[in-house]
Amino acid sequence: MLKHFARVLLSFLWLSVTLPAEAAHVNVIELDNQIISPVTQQYIVSAIERSERNGAQCLILTLDTPGGLLESTRAIVKRMMNARVPIVVYVAPSGARAGSAGVFITMASHIAAMAPSTNIGAAHPVDVGGGGPVKKLIRRIKRAAKDEKTPSPSGDKDEDATEEEIVEEEEKNPMADKIMNDTVAWITTIARSRHRNEEWAKKAVTESFSIAEDDAVKERIVDFVAKDLDELLAKIDGWPLELPSGPVTLATEGAEIRRLVMTPRERFLAVITNPNIAYLLMMLGTLGLIFEFTHPGIGFPGIAGLICVILAMFSFQTLPINYAAIALLVLGLILLIAEVKVAGFGLLALGGVISLTLGSLMLFDAPQSSLHVSLRVIVPVVGTLTALILFLVQRALKAQTQPVSTGAQGLVGEVGEVSTDLNLEGTIFVHGELWKASSATPVRAGERVRVIRVEGLRLTVEKA
Repeated sequence: MLKHFARVLLSFLWLSVTLPAEAAHVNVIELDNQIISPVTQQYIVSAIERSERNGAQCLILTLDTPGGLLESTRAIVKRMMNARVPIVVYVAPSGARAGSAGVFITMASHIAAMAPSTNIGAAHPVDVGGGGPVKKLIRRIKRAAKDEKTPSPSGDKDEDATEEEIVEEEEKNPMADKIMNDTVAWITTIARSRHRNEEWAKKAVTESFSIAEDDAVKERIVDFVAKDLDELLAKIDGWPLELPSGPVTLATEGAEIRRLVMTPRERFLAVITNPNIAYLLMMLGTLGLIFEFTHPGIGFPGIAGLICVILAMFSFQTLPINYAAIALLVLGLILLIAEVKVAGFGLLALGGVISLTLGSLMLFDAPQSSLHVSLRVIVPVVGTLTALILFLVQRALKAQTQPVSTGAQGLVGEVGEVSTDLNLEGTIFVHGELWKASSATPVRAGERVRVIRVEGLRLTVEKA
């Protein structure tokens, strides 16, 4: 027995020596111009967990984002701060940005790098201040009407922080101050724990500072600039890091690159949770249901509309919805339908268009313009939806007011030919059929008569 055990142990030791060790590898995930949402949160968190399990040297997050939801950002940062695998955030490719929520994610990484011609910053929550809903809506319309400007690479104030917004910052209410103070404290503690520039981090939140890659290195916001992934791996090779599980040293030179792509489910959810796509789904679903109600029996528009509405409702659960905007959209649809039924001389239709437009602009209550419905989407959608609803409802009401042209009721007013003499009763030929008929006056065969009443299977006629 002992001899057999010794033989097994020797075999195991021989295999452990002769079998080659698994090659070092790094995992790479990519956010390409995607907003930070519950879907991207799930993608990043699952990638961190997978990297911890499969022994990756590090997880590299290639980041290009305009911003996103605060709650999703907090969940991502929390997971990154407690990760048992080194996390490298790489703002790339050239022309990419780490805006708003991207600032927090970059700051929370163990190693931060940027590609040439990239920028980071503008994390100020511009809509937490006062000014009232009217001023916010006006500011939102102004932002939607112009193309998004590239933040200044000089480290000065972001151009989107207009004088009007600065004045409104001074009119903040206590709740806005709480949100701002909490956000400043949060990014400060992140920067301190990662040994980054705390002062710049505060200004990125309070004053919308934005900075280019070279200046970001000088200001100790990121660690270095790398033109591509290969250069990034070469620069972080041998980098010492402190993890919750203890100190580690990266060995990334020549490491195998394993890309962790989104699953088909995550890609689908990422598409439908885009604010513009969610808005289009809601409008298409509404149009399909209206078409089904005004033209019952077709089936497909109703089924497709219901599917679109359900998908839009799922998207709205993951996005910050303004319920006042939903009420405006519903009011707009009601006014458009009422315009057809009531002689409103165009006033109801005008009110409907205004309600739909305002509701669309206010639909998503978030500080980042990337989480709002684009004005380029709103204008054609509202115009098309208005025209189609007016046309469909008008046609449906017109069809309801037309006289019946089929069945027994459709015989009233029709002219037929007498088949047998009508001496009070007889038969006539009308609508290609023989009918029993009665007449108050005698009518000879061959003469033409008009149907004036239908009683069961008997017609009452008179001479035409």
